[in-house]
Amino acid sequence: MEAKQYSRLIDKELQNMPSYVFYYSQQPNLAVTTVYQYLTEFRRFFDWLREAPADVEHPDQGAISQAKSNREIELSTLEHLQAAQVQSFLKELSIRENKQSTRDSKKTINRTINALRSLFHYLTVTADLKDGEPYFYRNVMLKVPLVKGSKESIAYRNAKFSPMLYMGQKKHDWIDFLENQYENTLSNRARSSFKFNKERDIAIIALLLASGIRVSELTRLNLKDLNKRDRSILVVRKGNKKDAPLIADWAMPYINAYLEIRERRYQPQKSEQAFFLTRYAGQARRIASNTIERFVSKYSEAFPNGNRTTPHKLRHSLGTELYDETKDVMVVATQLGHTGISATDQYIQQTKVDQQRSELNKTD
Repeated sequence: MEAKQYSRLIDKELQNMPSYVFYYSQQPNLAVTTVYQYLTEFRRFFDWLREAPADVEHPDQGAISQAKSNREIELSTLEHLQAAQVQSFLKELSIRENKQSTRDSKKTINRTINALRSLFHYLTVTADLKDGEPYFYRNVMLKVPLVKGSKESIAYRNAKFSPMLYMGQKKHDWIDFLENQYENTLSNRARSSFKFNKERDIAIIALLLASGIRVSELTRLNLKDLNKRDRSILVVRKGNKKDAPLIADWAMPYINAYLEIRERRYQPQKSEQAFFLTRYAGQARRIASNTIERFVSKYSEAFPNGNRTTPHKLRHSLGTELYDETKDVMVVATQLGHTGISATDQYIQQTKVDQQRSELNKTD
């Protein structure tokens, strides 16, 4: 989804929020995606505050908040909220069905907790709209721990996700399949749509596999961010950190093939500098992350010698392959933009599987 689309959704959410949430949303270090996700969490929490009884033993005595709308929820309600009440809200999330007819997972509930922690930290620490003082000082979210989930070893996670990795010859075979065979499996209508975006989609898959950038970083690329001479790109990492990861040489022909048809095929306005485009309602626009996620899933499911995968697993594919080739965690961390080397543990474990099997077989 484009930043402009997120901004429109954020504006819509803020229309039904108290003023202190508006000021929260204006903090400079919050990404628009984070702001939107957190606002949706605040909305359902505020809805619950206006519905849940203040005293469960006497539900007829009124809800926690007497506000008629979320916009009218007072700061005093949040200031005097009890940890048991927040836990009751989280418990309800875990047992009631959501719009997808499923229950919120532990991961989803932890996202809710983190959103509320962020809001309460702002209200009790960061905000300085009251003569340099925060809105209030009592932070109930300090008493609400994250939900503990089932633990998985790195070996378990790697065994679980290794079929989704595309490394070595497998990645080249997949791209060759998309270039030469995939369209023969489609109906005439689906074939026409695929052929229109073929060079773009293959270039995106090649770039993800050859650079290890995140899909969100890829969608933000502009034409000026590609350095063909150095085979590198300028990206903005998490935390607004600017970086220039390299691109493996094998991917450059696919990227160049897309650039050759970009203007003629998508017909963007001269002011449109987005690197990867899509046509929507007759207009060329910056491609969205969910569009990439959909076609990566679709193309990998269609590949006879592969498994369904995701853009994030393509990033892991490069990380695993790079460590296997170099045995250097700093090379992996630098290429993937990790701030520390602990995130590379999964790649180290993945490359040790063959060594472990060799030693294990000596016991027969």
